[in-house]
Amino acid sequence: MDRHVVMKAPLFAALDGATADQLMDSMSPHQMARGDVVFQEGDPGDSLHVITKGKVKLARASADGRESLLAVLGPGEMFGELSLFDPGPRLTTAYVVSDTEFISLGNDALRAFLGHHPEVAMQMLAGLAHRLRKTNEGLSDLVFTDVPGRVAKALLDLSDRFGRRSEAGIVVSHDLTQEELAQLVGASRETVNKALADFAQRGWVTLGAKAVTLMDLDRLRRRAR
Repeated sequence: MDRHVVMKAPLFAALDGATADQLMDSMSPHQMARGDVVFQEGDPGDSLHVITKGKVKLARASADGRESLLAVLGPGEMFGELSLFDPGPRLTTAYVVSDTEFISLGNDALRAFLGHHPEVAMQMLAGLAHRLRKTNEGLSDLVFTDVPGRVAKALLDLSDRFGRRSEAGIVVSHDLTQEELAQLVGASRETVNKALADFAQRGWVTLGAKAVTLMDLDRLRRRAR
C-alpha cells in the first residue's frame, strides 16, 4: 500500500503521520478484479472505502435496466462515505473498473474515531461538497453543453486524475469501455464514438483500447466550454 496515495484521501488529510498510520492499521484491506461489485444499490451503508490502487465506478440503474455512470474514482479517493452522514441504503452500485486495492473502515469505528478527531469530519464534508459540486456541474452540462463538449470535458477530467505525460501527449488509461464512456457523458455510444472520431481526425487525440492520448489540450479546453 502506497502511504502517499492514501494520505490524499479526505479521511487522512487532517491527520499527523502517527495518527494516520494508526488509522490505516485499523482498516481492512481488499483486492478485487474488474467486474467485481464492492456494494450494490440498496445495500446497507455500513462502511467507507479508500482506493489505494486501480479504479472504481459508481453507477445507478433505472427501472428498465439502463445504467448511468456517475463517477470514476482512482487512487487516493474515497467512496461509500455518504452513509456516515446520511444512514440508509446505498444510492449507487460500486463496480471495479480495473484490478483494484482499497482499505475499508466500518461506520461504528469511524464515528468513534471522529469523536477524538472532529477536524477529520470537516475534511470529509469538504470532500462530499466537492463531489456534489461536480455532480451539479454535470447536470448543467447535460442541459447546456452538446455531446462533443461533454466528451472533451470528460477527457480533460480523466487526464487530470489518471493521465501521464509522454512524448506524444498526455496518455489517459481510463480503462472504460465505449459504453461506459458514453454513460459517463450521458449520451449514446454511437454519438460519443462520432465525437471521438472527429477529435482524432482533427489531430486533437489518438484513440487506443480503453485509453486515449490527448495531443491538443487547448483545442479540447475550448471545445469543452
